[in-house]
Amino acid sequence: MGFSCGIVGLPNVGKSTLFNALTATQAAEAANYPFCTIEPNVGRVAVPDGRLDQITTLANAARTVPTQQEFVDIAGLVRGASRGEGLGNKFLAHIREVGAVVQVLRCFADDNVTHVEETVDASRDADIVATELMLADLESLERRALPLTKKARTGERDAKAELAVIEPVLEALRQGRPARTIAKPEGGKRGLHLLTDKPMLYVCNVDEADAAAGNAETEAVAAMAAAEGAASVVISAKIEAEVALLSEAEERREYLAQMGLNESGLDRVVRAGYGLLDLITFFTASITEARAWTVRQGTLAPGAAGTIHGDFERGFICAETIAFDDYVACGGETGARDAGKMRQEGRDYPVADGDVIRIRFNV
Repeated sequence: MGFSCGIVGLPNVGKSTLFNALTATQAAEAANYPFCTIEPNVGRVAVPDGRLDQITTLANAARTVPTQQEFVDIAGLVRGASRGEGLGNKFLAHIREVGAVVQVLRCFADDNVTHVEETVDASRDADIVATELMLADLESLERRALPLTKKARTGERDAKAELAVIEPVLEALRQGRPARTIAKPEGGKRGLHLLTDKPMLYVCNVDEADAAAGNAETEAVAAMAAAEGAASVVISAKIEAEVALLSEAEERREYLAQMGLNESGLDRVVRAGYGLLDLITFFTASITEARAWTVRQGTLAPGAAGTIHGDFERGFICAETIAFDDYVACGGETGARDAGKMRQEGRDYPVADGDVIRIRFNV
């Protein structure tokens, strides 16, 4: 599974507006008609993390380099996508390539913006997308299960084992439940590559007046997300697009404050997408630069070293590690070392979120 999040939804719900705001570009055409995004646009967005600013200050680093999250703007879906309606085949193929799904739901009324379903109903729209994804998964698994069933009847062990994984998922899909609601068997779902097994974030796109408190539509989506183990956030894509045009951080803060917001909705989306992918951040710091790095939860120290440079992994000796809280409390690396808070971790150490690390290696 990749480190990217695919932005999906029905046409005209604000997907491309959100993508443009995320990337602060007009790379994705935002137009008032279906399928204006034919090929997926890809953008990389800095992950907001106040810890990096603190590390930069304490290390007296000359520059700051945040880690990034990748977002893919995918063509709008309509009913029948699983049967190839609209741009269904492209839509489903692009979703298969991303690690998590960010579904934008229209939670605002505007007579000037057409709705492919004619009325505003976010829960219904979410159900349309979910149904198409489940139908695609159901067709894929049923094709896969048919030959396995024949082999299992002859006593083939591997076929029986694979069917034991597939059948509970098939049953859930037939009941209208996505694959992610099924507990993973030992060893995972054995590379089934299911669309509905991907973690989901619902982004409720509201008008400016509802950006701070939400509305009845966003409340319904929040309840739906909680019931299926997904997450949801409320944003106004229009506000975010305006904020993206402001070059100064203070201007952005003042604009958001005028709208009754403490932070950008995009920041919440980026952090939520990062969490969906089970990612964590570790840091390196020197007089030259303070940098954030992305690894998946549970990555061992040599693997984390490899994200910095391949030689670091090949010649890995140890990771001199300071927990973020200790780094700050001790005033940086020197203070942490003097206080005995720097640890030498070996090859079997799973890197923790917030670790400040210096790699020792020899190639």
